[in-house]
Amino acid sequence: MYLKRLQLNNFKNYTELDVSFSHNVNCLVGNNGVGKTNLLDALYYLSFCKSYFNATDIQNIRSGADFFAIQGGYVLNDDTPDELTTVLCTLQKGQAKKLKFNKKNCTTFAEHIGRLPLVIVTPSDQNLILGGSEVRRKFVDGIISQVDHNYLQTLLSYQKAVDQRNQLLKQFYENRYFEDDSIALWNEQLVRYGEPIVASRRQFLEEFAPLFDQYYSLIHPDAATTEHPRIGYSSLLNGDEASFSEQLIESQRRDAQLQYTSVGPHKDDIELMIGDFAVKKFGSQGQQKTFLLALKLAQFDYIYHHLGTKPIMLLDDVFDKLDMLRVSQLVLLVGSDRFGQVFITDTQQGRVQAIFGKAPNMPHKIFNVSDGTLVEMND
Repeated sequence: MYLKRLQLNNFKNYTELDVSFSHNVNCLVGNNGVGKTNLLDALYYLSFCKSYFNATDIQNIRSGADFFAIQGGYVLNDDTPDELTTVLCTLQKGQAKKLKFNKKNCTTFAEHIGRLPLVIVTPSDQNLILGGSEVRRKFVDGIISQVDHNYLQTLLSYQKAVDQRNQLLKQFYENRYFEDDSIALWNEQLVRYGEPIVASRRQFLEEFAPLFDQYYSLIHPDAATTEHPRIGYSSLLNGDEASFSEQLIESQRRDAQLQYTSVGPHKDDIELMIGDFAVKKFGSQGQQKTFLLALKLAQFDYIYHHLGTKPIMLLDDVFDKLDMLRVSQLVLLVGSDRFGQVFITDTQQGRVQAIFGKAPNMPHKIFNVSDGTLVEMND
């Protein structure tokens, strides 16, 4: 699967655009603020029916316009490259956002998710390394949910039970009383949904960790002998700790004082380590960037293995803080047959041209981006 043609109208800083892409690697080169990331966001819209960067859709309408339209033409089968599957996303001010798949209206956006799998890497994703545990849980839960809809439903049910238990704890605190029978009901719900979540996360990481190790070593070939990167799952339900049910009972009086549920899979974390040290605190900027890229590339491989379709890969300004060796390793890796279509943004034309000079047979296109326009360049 790959995006062959993209058309934009009044999307962010693009007034009108009609461009065709390589089925393999596409590089968008230009200064900061000219629209490279905006174009990647348009691709993200076509896969997920929303922006990766703006929570409010109307913010993506070009200034002075009253609508935007994003249309993509996809090749879903290499044997029929002239047969395009179309996806159209539109938004008119004062109206609801609409999505059409092959000219047919989608009743819900949820029915479209998964048709066009996509993985994006942006500078803001560094929060996955530097941020709190919630960011890393969301990353893992998001991957599992894409390939296991039952997990997603279990996760939603668990969160609903946490919310209800927290409301009850606040009532206990405000009214200065505690009812064991009332809290027991929600303890049972948390155990019912929480234990399968932990089991699924453990199973996921057993499969995901080797993929991460593989990609870290491919980006940084000396890592296996010098850095020893690893990921793990930190949960109070691991090892010889008391059962989840016992932990909830032991903590419920304390939780009433705190007014929230302090134990459970919603408090677990994903450990990102170099040797015995957290990469968050002790990793260099280059190591942190390599960690992030390896996580995202492993995400690609995991989704591909489970869905059978190679996701489109978007790499936005990923070369910063990487030496030229790691940059070359990354481009040669994502441009290989193991990956599908890739979009890369960069501010340095010479850098990408030098990399492709080392791989002249790799199919690719380089575009110069300037003030909402794209011009294909010759190498």
